[in-house]
Amino acid sequence: MSTNLLGSLVAAGEGIEPMPSVLAVPIDEIVVGLLAFFIVFGVLAKVALPKIKKTLAERSDAIEGGIRKAEEAQAEAQQALAEYRAALASAREEAAGIRAQAQSERAAIVDEAREEARAAAAVVTAQAEAQLAAERAQATAQLTRQVGEVAVALAGKIVGQTLTDDARVTSTVNDFLADLESQVSSREAKA
Repeated sequence: MSTNLLGSLVAAGEGIEPMPSVLAVPIDEIVVGLLAFFIVFGVLAKVALPKIKKTLAERSDAIEGGIRKAEEAQAEAQQALAEYRAALASAREEAAGIRAQAQSERAAIVDEAREEARAAAAVVTAQAEAQLAAERAQATAQLTRQVGEVAVALAGKIVGQTLTDDARVTSTVNDFLADLESQVSSREAKA
């Protein structure tokens, strides 16, 4: 059956023209295609390519400008950091100076307060000693008077008469006290 089919196709093909090759390209289509390609390429080269180049140049300039601005900003930041560090060091030095000054002022204030306290204590001590001396003198005078009165009363009892003569009584009391004082001072000298 396949032989018959092939034979009938050959017999029918004798009256038909041969079929062109699929791989064969017609020259006129190649010329028209190339001509259209160059026209489109020329139009693109004249119109679109300059705009593309311009856009690319602008982008390149923008990128380079951005990089340059970033470098400038970084340099400014480095400078600001250096200034900040210098200001911080200066502030630390100033704070140390203020602390040292405050400590010296504190020491001066403490010394001044101590001196004032010593002076006040000396004044209070002097006043207390003066008051004590005055009280001692007063007590001694009062004791002397009382001892004299007791001595006069005892002497009056011993003698059997009242001693009312103030001059004689005063003289007797003074002699008695002088004798007591001499005995006390001789004891202190021996000790």
